[in-house]
Amino acid sequence: MDMTNPARKRRSELPPMAELLASYQSVALVLQGGGALGAYQAGVFQALAEAGISPNWLSGVSIGAINAAIIAGNRPGNQIDRLRDFWETVSSRRVWHFTPEGDVFRKLRNQASALLTMSSGLPGFFKPREINPWLQLAGATGATSFYDTAELERTLDRLIDWEVLNERERRLSVGTVNVRTGNFRYFDSEIEVIGPRHIMASGALPPAFPAILIENEYYWDGGIVSNTPLQYLLEQEDVRDTLVFQVDLFSARGIIPRDMADVVARHKDIMYSSRTRNNTDAFRRMHNLRLKLYQALLRVPPEALTDDDREFLAVMAADVPQINIVHLIYQQKIYESDAKDYEFSGTSMREHWHSGYEDTRKTLQHRAWLVKPPESIGMAVHDVHRDDPS
Repeated sequence: MDMTNPARKRRSELPPMAELLASYQSVALVLQGGGALGAYQAGVFQALAEAGISPNWLSGVSIGAINAAIIAGNRPGNQIDRLRDFWETVSSRRVWHFTPEGDVFRKLRNQASALLTMSSGLPGFFKPREINPWLQLAGATGATSFYDTAELERTLDRLIDWEVLNERERRLSVGTVNVRTGNFRYFDSEIEVIGPRHIMASGALPPAFPAILIENEYYWDGGIVSNTPLQYLLEQEDVRDTLVFQVDLFSARGIIPRDMADVVARHKDIMYSSRTRNNTDAFRRMHNLRLKLYQALLRVPPEALTDDDREFLAVMAADVPQINIVHLIYQQKIYESDAKDYEFSGTSMREHWHSGYEDTRKTLQHRAWLVKPPESIGMAVHDVHRDDPS
């Protein structure tokens, strides 16, 4: 190895992975919503697990909540097998027996797969209502959604050990929206007992799926308000030094659209990714401003401090959390369209999983991104697809 290269030398001087992780009190895996693209998150987790990284806080919305619950609800030796079981189940319906080579044929096959999902549903997940909701009377069971998700509850019960999930070895939080009030609501295993309906509520995207009744309130998919659960994690008062792997399924960067399908796909990417970036940037600014205020107040003579100043200093002196966020972002294939989040073919599932696995393995080679930020910074954000890894 050429140790005269400064970049290589810097990497070689970094501590081993176990020592890097030990400097954090929490390792979090934050999983965005994105339907069929969620197989990318499963690949990310497989690569993390193989590298010896075991998140103790899992936070998800929509399909991210399903993946997070499967991970949290199984022992380490079973997690990847259960994830694979879920994704192979929902993508088990064959679309074409053979797809000729070439982007145009793959795009056609993907479109056929998306149409099959819309017309027939997904095994182990959802199926179309026998009567269209527009033809049902108000208040009828099927009047408010196009699909029935009862199959998902059975699948979750089969794949998740709810006792393991709720024993608090790993924290799980899933985002929903209260249909009546419009308020964001997180269900958190640190606070309450989590069951299948909490996970279903986080993925109940209207008007496709029905709202889920929990404690006399109805809940929809949390992605309606925010498609990333990072905000909830950072708002917690008990957050400590934390390494966050945030997995985003929609990329802010993309190609210039060349047809209407590209326009719809690009619009969807920007809409979801902009919320993620805005939330991350806002919390980084707020966190670092609080740190600068703390450092400034330390230079103020004690007699000039107000009671509020002293209270703020006491809180910050007790613990100033250092947070490191590593973004892993799915990059759309050239033959994918606006239907990429409901195109559940087995071929696409395997491609998404493999992409998440390889992206994460490549990321973990650059351990400098995992080093805890200095107290003078407080919070660092690494965008894997923007930062120079050299």
